Amino acid sequence: MKRVIYVILVLLIILGVGKACIRADVQPDFNKPVLRDKAEIKDAQYPLEKNVTIDGIDYLQSQAPVGKFGGTFVSSTIGEGPKTFNPFNSKDNISSQMSEIMYDGLVTTDPVTGNTIPKLAKSFIVNGKEYIVNLRHGLKWSDGKPITADDVVFTWQNIIFDGFGNTSIRDSIVIDGKLPTVQKIDDYTVKFVTPEPFAPFLRMLSSPIAPKHIFEPAVKRGKAYFEGFLSTNTPPKDFVTSGAFKLKEYVPAQRVVFEKNPDYYVINKDGKKLPYLDKIVYLIVGDINNQVLKFEGGELDEISLQGANVARFKEMEKHGNFTVYNIGPDTGTMYISMNMNNRKDDKGKYYVDPKKQVWFQDKNFRQAVDYAIDRKNMVFNIANGLAEPLFTPETLNSIFLNKELKGYDRNLEKSKELLKKSGFNWDKAGHLIDKFGNHVEFDLYTNAGNTEREAIGVMVKQDLEDLGMKVNFKPIEFNSLVNKLMATLDWDMVIMGFTGSPLEPNGGKNVWLSDGTLHIFNQRLEKDLNSKRYPFETRLDYLYTQGALATKFEDRKKYYDEYQAIVYDEKPLIYIYSPIRIVALRNKFKNIYPTSLGGVTHNIEEIYINEDKKPGG
Repeated sequence: MKRVIYVILVLLIILGVGKACIRADVQPDFNKPVLRDKAEIKDAQYPLEKNVTIDGIDYLQSQAPVGKFGGTFVSSTIGEGPKTFNPFNSKDNISSQMSEIMYDGLVTTDPVTGNTIPKLAKSFIVNGKEYIVNLRHGLKWSDGKPITADDVVFTWQNIIFDGFGNTSIRDSIVIDGKLPTVQKIDDYTVKFVTPEPFAPFLRMLSSPIAPKHIFEPAVKRGKAYFEGFLSTNTPPKDFVTSGAFKLKEYVPAQRVVFEKNPDYYVINKDGKKLPYLDKIVYLIVGDINNQVLKFEGGELDEISLQGANVARFKEMEKHGNFTVYNIGPDTGTMYISMNMNNRKDDKGKYYVDPKKQVWFQDKNFRQAVDYAIDRKNMVFNIANGLAEPLFTPETLNSIFLNKELKGYDRNLEKSKELLKKSGFNWDKAGHLIDKFGNHVEFDLYTNAGNTEREAIGVMVKQDLEDLGMKVNFKPIEFNSLVNKLMATLDWDMVIMGFTGSPLEPNGGKNVWLSDGTLHIFNQRLEKDLNSKRYPFETRLDYLYTQGALATKFEDRKKYYDEYQAIVYDEKPLIYIYSPIRIVALRNKFKNIYPTSLGGVTHNIEEIYINEDKKPGG
């Protein structure tokens, strides 16, 4: 599965100007070079798979050393586990990760270069607004039925374009109110046409393809029924998939077990079908501390390490059976956001207390909060120095990073000046009071069990109380938090994170467009989509639209530079720091080729177990 772990925000391609046609087998790299980090990896070592045709079947052939078949890989997730196994309904990272194991897309991302490469597609040709995709012949769904153009057209037209499930993909490809079109040319050829040349579209074809014969009956029953289709209550035998693994067992709050797809279309150099592993198991653990204990106890094969544990694991590595990999800056972002919503629910009640609306909608207040945050202290004490302060929505390794936007240290005096400008003052006890005499008090949320975010929350609480604010810090279960952020909208301030890409900003369209499904700081439910915009929201709408329509890197960067400058100034999201990704993996696993884009297990179908036997064992 040559895939970078991404959920709602996907890696997208940057197309160049002056090139009439892009062919999958000779695709030029129009991207600026990906900014390499100081990771302890050698990206170029990874041998990319290649196309081979045997007995009329178009396989992908692994070029990695031939390994041994059998065994289980055990990883873990924090929280309560997936909410769905339907890739089109997923709205959280865990659900997306689980579902994407089972369903492949037409294309994927080269984990070294970031280029778009074929997956279910054998090849593709891009000519302006037209995308011709040639499918692999002879591929089968896990129930034995052929994978054809009918599945592709159905997926895009009847699920994505028609707005079933999570509409983030559809919303990201609307151009002037118009969607692309999709057409079957023959059983193994599909044509997409975008309304205008649209730089990000090619990588959008990495979206999973659904088996029409399984999904069509659910679609015909309507969107309400589809929301519960292939839920976590669905028997594993009912899943028909195309990926390297398929669902075998789900035990709520305990584990998710996947078993190999015996008819997967990737083979090794000997012509034998991959994956090598028999199973992948995800243990559902309550928190990061429990995760660490399970790895140390030998129950887990892989763990992502936070700064506080890295030094100890590096010492344990000397005499242990695992290797610690530094794979570079995180591709996601961590932020603080205030609820700037000024609308009412169906019962006429404001989502946000009116006095808090005045605070959160005040740019001086938001900037004051930003200047009060001690990022350097957080980097030192929470990340153990394995991070850098972050001030922009683009990550530090993004090729679109606006380097003109400089960071700064904590400055409480600056915070106080900004608050005074908006009429705030302090009583004799040092409590912050607004110009109407209200004490400044609000709730701060994050997801319980994520000890890093909980630690950040404790520090943010202290930093803001130094300004006289009363902060009620409330870590709550992740799914409950998502419900607050996306459905009930009854929250004040939150610490959260978004996944992302260092290659393509358009993946954040659903965050920054004013009607986006993840426009977290001013979320609009369907009934609110036509509500008034803040001026900076309107400008962001324009910049994100133009950034996708421009095809030359330099032109695109101008739009994305300005969007970053607006976010830097307005502070709808206040960014905290960018951590270094550290992963520990058992040494018994071979064909490990970590890359800064793909992580450690991007090539899971090629990974095998070769455990050294000790004398007498």
